[in-house]
Amino acid sequence: LLVEKMTERPVAEVKEALRRESEKILAEDIDINRRIGKNGQRLIPEKATILTHCNAGALATGGYGTALGVIRAAHEAGKNVKVIADETRPWLQGLRLTAFELMEDGIPVTVISDNAAGSLMRQKKIDLVITGADRIAANGDVANKIGTYQVAVLAKENRIPFYVAAPLSTIDLDINSGEMIPVEERNPQEISHFRNRIIGPPGVKTFNPAFDVTPCRYVRAIITEKGVVQSPYRKEIKRVFKK
Repeated sequence: LLVEKMTERPVAEVKEALRRESEKILAEDIDINRRIGKNGQRLIPEKATILTHCNAGALATGGYGTALGVIRAAHEAGKNVKVIADETRPWLQGLRLTAFELMEDGIPVTVISDNAAGSLMRQKKIDLVITGADRIAANGDVANKIGTYQVAVLAKENRIPFYVAAPLSTIDLDINSGEMIPVEERNPQEISHFRNRIIGPPGVKTFNPAFDVTPCRYVRAIITEKGVVQSPYRKEIKRVFKK
């Protein structure tokens, strides 16, 4: 829309307007993330080991992050937080991105294989879970990186709070439930190949959905820039949008 309004203006002027607008959007995003962090860190005990899945940090946002923003805010508040990061197959965002960000910030982090989370929960080595979200339905169902659903189910089974940190812009009021959220299926070779070389039997079939949907009954709370939303989600989400 900004460009459409300036179709008759010199190119240099359009470029400068776009630069200013992009910097404004960046600043707004970082501010929203910091407010999410401030709201969410209040849910974290003075000493806690936190499990996270995929990457919802500065590398996934304009800066600071959503799920990692909550962890950063707790760390900045002087809380003794340690993080366990799922490796997050097949692209290893937990290992490559989340671990990198936390190490840069001096926050203790240990990476585990995706299928180790349940065992650690049962051993009471995890106090809470925080993830980001790619999309949230009006009823509180959460679409996020594949593997999030199983983490949420395991957390509930082990009576561990599962939190989702996301800006209000992630919530789609036109989507009634998670069943309406389309799930992208990616290249099957992301699973069967490594560095363009097959690592399984030739011709093996693979299935590679990028996301899954976690029903809202597994979510203890959704942390937004306008506050923490809890069940009943449909009612409370509408309320927080009116703030």
